[in-house]
Amino acid sequence: MPSRTTPAKPRRRRVGRPAGDDGDLRDRLLDAAAVQFAATGIAAASLRTIAQAAGVTPAMLHYYFGNKDALVRALVGERLLPNVRPLVETLASAGETPLEVAQAFAQGVSAIVATLPWLPALWVREVLCEGGALREFVFREVMPSLPQVLTRRFEAARAAGQLAPGIDPRLMVASLVGLTLFPAAGAPIWQKAFGMPGLDMPALMSHTLALLGHGLATPSTEKPR
Repeated sequence: MPSRTTPAKPRRRRVGRPAGDDGDLRDRLLDAAAVQFAATGIAAASLRTIAQAAGVTPAMLHYYFGNKDALVRALVGERLLPNVRPLVETLASAGETPLEVAQAFAQGVSAIVATLPWLPALWVREVLCEGGALREFVFREVMPSLPQVLTRRFEAARAAGQLAPGIDPRLMVASLVGLTLFPAAGAPIWQKAFGMPGLDMPALMSHTLALLGHGLATPSTEKPR
């Protein structure tokens, strides 16, 4: 008699990063989630709305990520950290003057925003505001490195007499964030207020670099008027 074979049970796919072409859909879901989180906040964003924005069913979103918490973790691990960590490494050795360090930070943030245009709005909602869902992430993953690296660079510049009087190396971090992420987050407001549709990141970056060039100069390096 012919031997009987037991039909193989279908393998159940585990939630997580897919193989092959499925990665494109997964990336699209992450992009849709990021835009929705920035627009309404993480708490208010529903998986159904994110799925609709990506053109899939909520079941498909569950298939890839399981739940919203896992979706947020994936966004942090696959979008935010890979873009922030290289900036920290760059700032540790960028330039020789405080102006060059500040410019490296501003240009680095500009490049990140160009890659992640939803980041400024998400930062305001979920980091700056009390109770933001990403505040603990920033304190755990970013604060132990980025501000300390910048502060050490500016403290060394002050000790070498390269920093203009009255500038606090610690507050330079807050000032640089205020000169980069804040204007980017408020760009739609400034565009409408000033009737300037061209008020985009390149324009903001040009202004920021000029402002830094004048504000960080020591009296000995300032050009006569």
